[in-house]
Amino acid sequence: MILRLSHLGLCVADLERSLRFYCEGLGFREVGALDLEGEPTATLLELPGVALRARWLARDGTRLELLHYPRPGATGGPDPRPMNARGFTHLSFRVADLDAAAARLESLGGRPLPHTRIANPRLGARALFVLDPDGARVELVEGPGDSEAGAESGTR
Repeated sequence: MILRLSHLGLCVADLERSLRFYCEGLGFREVGALDLEGEPTATLLELPGVALRARWLARDGTRLELLHYPRPGATGGPDPRPMNARGFTHLSFRVADLDAAAARLESLGGRPLPHTRIANPRLGARALFVLDPDGARVELVEGPGDSEAGAESGTR
């Protein structure tokens, strides 16, 4: 029997940079830390000789685990994955001011994707994707309505 969702994990290349981005930029707070090396973590993660620095962040009842691997290091580059690639695609946040939020995230190492900016004048909603410092997509949605009510913004 599954009891509850525990957390979402996100691999990062620079732990301190990502902590600043997610805490200062997106309002998470650090709630836990764990540094591990070798077994049994290597078996669980399928990474022989692993060294892991994990930090748990919390916001709005959601926990995000930042995973930094001094050994063997992170793979992949900072380019965004296509939205139709299998696996998790993005994190989404409601914002009061889209432009201010995007500028703040850019000052913390994020990269706005201007070509993704959309507006739905009928709904009074705007949206934009910003990449975190490692290329993970963060959706910013500005507009009226209850984000808990289903289809996030109606901008799609």
